[in-house]
Amino acid sequence: MKDFWNDRYGRAEYAYGKDPNVFFKEQLDLLPPGKILLSAEGEGRNAVYAAEKGWQASAYDWSENACRKAIQLAEEKKVSIDYQICSLTDLSFEPESFDAIALIYVHFPNAIRSMNFERLTSYLKPGGSIILEGFSPNHLKYQAEQPSVGGPKSDDFLYSVEDMKLHFDGYRFKTLKQQVITLEEGDCHVGQTEVVRMHAVKS
Repeated sequence: MKDFWNDRYGRAEYAYGKDPNVFFKEQLDLLPPGKILLSAEGEGRNAVYAAEKGWQASAYDWSENACRKAIQLAEEKKVSIDYQICSLTDLSFEPESFDAIALIYVHFPNAIRSMNFERLTSYLKPGGSIILEGFSPNHLKYQAEQPSVGGPKSDDFLYSVEDMKLHFDGYRFKTLKQQVITLEEGDCHVGQTEVVRMHAVKS
């Protein structure tokens, strides 16, 4: 899988574009700047936007090519980000050290989903925000008609509103919905599909 992502991010163009995800941008703009952690951040579009808005942005991904292009984008935008080449299990931040965590098309399979969400949210301060956008189970029917929309090809990786309520029990939901949208993110997210959008606040 690492080879797949290194190949995708090895091209000159940015696979998902240089602009931030629309929902991430909307929700981040509602928050005062602080420290943010971006999970499986890819080529850095969301981390760089956060840094442009005054956030201290940390990110990780296991793709060396992703890191290289994220740093390149940060230099282009004249901001600085902390980017680690690693997996979630390799992170060693202090507990409750971030004001926000973003998971933008970060799809954990069912078997490790609870564990990974718990690990990530251990880094979130009480009162901190989780911003998540991911493909819903209905994504597969859209994907069959429009392969250019990208995303997982197995429902084991897809998220529903019910999943989010279960995994983030006790959080306050500022936004939680399944919504049909049209993606225009680089060459790898193009077309109509259904997503889950969540902005949850840790108690």
